[in-house]
Amino acid sequence: QVQLVESGGGLVQAGGSLRLSCAASGSIFSINAMGWYRQAPGKQRELVATITSVGSTNYADSVKGRFTISRDNAKNTVYLQMNSLKPEDTAVYYCNANIRVVPSRGQYPYWGQGTQVTVSS
Repeated sequence: QVQLVESGGGLVQAGGSLRLSCAASGSIFSINAMGWYRQAPGKQRELVATITSVGSTNYADSVKGRFTISRDNAKNTVYLQMNSLKPEDTAVYYCNANIRVVPSRGQYPYWGQGTQVTVSS
């Protein structure tokens, strides 16, 4: 069974920084793209940033220049460094990973349980 466990959320003032981590564990053959999504109250879940297995990244326009996604393939972990946080960044942040559990099967998306990020003005 595969699990994604997030950590690092919390309360921060506007202009501050937080670093989220997400570690994948369990029966894993390989991990392809990993990413972070967020969902604010009353809104749909939206993409924040993604990173491929070779390090290519993609960001939502709203976070470009402020957030940095990275990963440690040896630790099956993805990070999100969030700087210059704004109140509109307040949301539950979810980790996502496309994981292949056995060589003969395809990859499937897995999600973490979510971690709350609150930015006060």
